[in-house]
Amino acid sequence: MKNGSVTPRIDTGVSGLDDILAGGLPIGQVYLLEGDPGTGKTTVGMQFVMAGTRKNEKSLYVTLSESKDELAAAASSHGWEPSEIPIAEFIPEEASLSPEQQYTVFHPSEVELATTIQKLTQLIEKERPARLVIDSLSELRLLAADKMRYRRQVLALKHFFVGRDTTVLLLDDRTGEGSDMQLQSIAHGVLRLEKVQRSYGVTRRHIEIVKLRGSAYREGFHDYTIEKGGLHVYPRLVANEHNTTFSAERIKSDIPTLDIMFGGGINRGSTTLLLGPSGSGKSSLAMVYAYAAAKRGDRAIIYTFDETLRTAQDRVEGLAIPVREEIKKGNLAMTQVNPAELSPGEFVWQIRRDVETRDTRVVVIDSLNGFLMSMPGEQDLSLHLHELLAFLNQKGVVTILVYTQHGLVGSMQTEVDVSYLSDTVVVLRYFEAEGEIRQAVSVIKQRVGQHERALRELFMSDAGIAVGQQLREFRGILTGVPEYSYQKDLSQLTEANL
Repeated sequence: MKNGSVTPRIDTGVSGLDDILAGGLPIGQVYLLEGDPGTGKTTVGMQFVMAGTRKNEKSLYVTLSESKDELAAAASSHGWEPSEIPIAEFIPEEASLSPEQQYTVFHPSEVELATTIQKLTQLIEKERPARLVIDSLSELRLLAADKMRYRRQVLALKHFFVGRDTTVLLLDDRTGEGSDMQLQSIAHGVLRLEKVQRSYGVTRRHIEIVKLRGSAYREGFHDYTIEKGGLHVYPRLVANEHNTTFSAERIKSDIPTLDIMFGGGINRGSTTLLLGPSGSGKSSLAMVYAYAAAKRGDRAIIYTFDETLRTAQDRVEGLAIPVREEIKKGNLAMTQVNPAELSPGEFVWQIRRDVETRDTRVVVIDSLNGFLMSMPGEQDLSLHLHELLAFLNQKGVVTILVYTQHGLVGSMQTEVDVSYLSDTVVVLRYFEAEGEIRQAVSVIKQRVGQHERALRELFMSDAGIAVGQQLREFRGILTGVPEYSYQKDLSQLTEANL
């Protein structure tokens, strides 16, 4: 705050970064952007300069390492027009191979650093840019050859900008000493880019705002990617920032018996977990509700980790659910997710964007097992899911999670217990009767409203999906090998008698 007014901010030009910075960087200050080689510092710098150029703000990109042609080629690879990035090229004379430019009496650090700083300040005096990027401090560090001289020059450079209304972005690749704490103390704000190596799949990248004096910002790590078009940051989701109101109602399927099990349908703004072994019908039940919503005109989207889109669509079409018709209408969408290529933050951002921009009412994640594989640890899975589900619930979205348990019959195990995050838990099981493998479904838990506590048989065929009468004749169905509670002709338990 200055004189009771909010300090004006300048946008960074990087998608998602301004969201983390609560609107952008406070104007007229010096900032440090640090990160190992390959983390995207130069890309951020060019985006920052281009954002100013497109607003007719005087901007300048000063390069001390790469040539102007190299930067122009990098800009073209992103589809940018190099002319939108005013570049001033500084090649230290020490780097030249010309014999006349090799010093023999004076040490290069005594001449080159002072000369470079002088030329730099003269250029800034002449151009008076509103936005300035200096790439990179590592070159100044090499020219100084002495830590104390280097830090004094950087501090003097900072004082030079005082009162000039220039927002400066200093890039540092940390190749000299790692994270320079004294350099961080000089800067008004510090942004750090990091790469996280994985044993398989693409390298994950995180951005963290280490400090930002006198300004609010979103703490923690945020995923980002480098794609054609630049850096894309995916802000960490904070559910409390998205409180909304919506009408309480129950979302119905086209299977009345199934809706009865939920007490009349699934509550809007709730999360339903479908739990069971592989092939027990979890994905099919999720599709029943997504398809029914799409037919009513409520947009639904299904994120599938485990199946290809063609296989998933063929499977439900074989159950007499014509999903391709609704997909063509735009009421239903199916997206295949590759956990090796997509970071958790990017996945959560995709869901958030779809809900906020397209008014999606039903979201299916099939399955959490695939989501788990994309996580660096189980604790991260729970935290990501907690914020995501809270956000969806506050938006009035019906969220359906599919989670495959280990095993086929008998006791089941899960890698992570996520049932506490769900408002409703549905359990599906195989059971054996009369030499046949059958399927049972039951609603184990529901936080809001009454629900049926019965076990019912689930039928799936090319005629469709049906839910049968209560399985009163059996005891121990959830064990996989039930006993008859009394004698009855099992032929009555057929789809024909529903």
